Amino acid sequence: MRGVTRFSKKQKIVLTWWMPGGALSSKEAIVCDGAVRSGKTLAMGLGFFLWAQTCFDGQRFGICGKTISSLRRNVLSEILPRLGEMGAIWKEKKTENLLRVTFAGHRNEFYIFGGRDEGSAALIQGVTFAGILLDEVALMPQSFVEQACARCSVNGSRLWFNCNPAGPNHWFYQQWILQAESRKCLHLHFTMEDNPSLSPQIRARYQRLYTGVFYRRFILGQWVAAEGRVYDFFQPEMAQATPAGPFSQWYISCDYGTVNPTSMGLWGKCGEVWYRVKEFYFDSRQQQRQMTDLEYAEAMENLAGNRKIQAVIIDPSAASFIEVLRRRGWNVRKADNDVLSGIRLTSDLLKAGKLVICRGCEDCLREMEDYVWDQKSTEKDKVRKENDHAMDDMRYFAATVLGGKREGFAARAVERRR
Repeated sequence: MRGVTRFSKKQKIVLTWWMPGGALSSKEAIVCDGAVRSGKTLAMGLGFFLWAQTCFDGQRFGICGKTISSLRRNVLSEILPRLGEMGAIWKEKKTENLLRVTFAGHRNEFYIFGGRDEGSAALIQGVTFAGILLDEVALMPQSFVEQACARCSVNGSRLWFNCNPAGPNHWFYQQWILQAESRKCLHLHFTMEDNPSLSPQIRARYQRLYTGVFYRRFILGQWVAAEGRVYDFFQPEMAQATPAGPFSQWYISCDYGTVNPTSMGLWGKCGEVWYRVKEFYFDSRQQQRQMTDLEYAEAMENLAGNRKIQAVIIDPSAASFIEVLRRRGWNVRKADNDVLSGIRLTSDLLKAGKLVICRGCEDCLREMEDYVWDQKSTEKDKVRKENDHAMDDMRYFAATVLGGKREGFAARAVERRR
């Protein structure tokens, strides 16, 4: 089987817990949580298909991820070739988000869903399933997960969940993991040691990559609260002098405010590293006056100088300013504004030395020290909405230009037309 020579003890449990007559066969659900790269997704995907094809014929099943594209990329692209190696025949109808699998003499249908937001629950209503797999369930809204579970009314149906941890007050942790026994749910906690395909060197690299709350969640696999500084590893002395170049690409990122501060960062790529070489920061409260959109556009022109700017990455809510920039010839891209994933990516890039703050970017360096988690938040991880404007524009740049390009941190964009 592709790249897999053996399974760990926990992976074997995931693959076989459902087998009739086994010690765990009375369980009605399984939850696998824990560290990143711990082998839980592979075992869950294989186990789910093997169970469905062994125990049912002519039934429907659901497979859910936060988005359909992430589900295809993270689960189906890994699992389906392995099923093919085992003798399964499968065909996907992408226009219908439908997968038909024939294996072990049985033929079943698997419907693919994305659980991005509260409105996603409507997509899954009215369907009857013999079982459902929810990948990265902690990222899905509760309404969608509950609706998906309610669809499983066929005799012998089971629920399959996997996720990385979030905060200790997360609804899934409270209602499923802490109440696993009363729900007749098998809970397996995975660490990187449960993935035999990871070498000690790779495990050590992942351990170096994360810090603070992300280390405890993604390396130790703990459901812990975010606390303290967001970028707790960063110290002011980590700022560097602006390199002489040459710079191959330039971007500007912008967090726009009228009453709140507006922050702009000028980013240049030198070699394989992106540098924040200059910035503009205006606090209307401190200055006791407001700037117009035209004044902000002129400030951006001054920040860019005679450099060829690939694109301006901007707060997607800044509709009036976006229109002004487009009329003045700027190539504008609305920023990816997923806060937590953006913070995680920015943290990784800073630690890896792929994102560097240059000396002279005083407001960005100041906010790095004061950017903290909101200790009063009980529903989900939040940062305090103070000292976050340069932090937002930095996150916009990382998530929109470098998001999804983790290996080489390459960027692709349309050049600005003037």
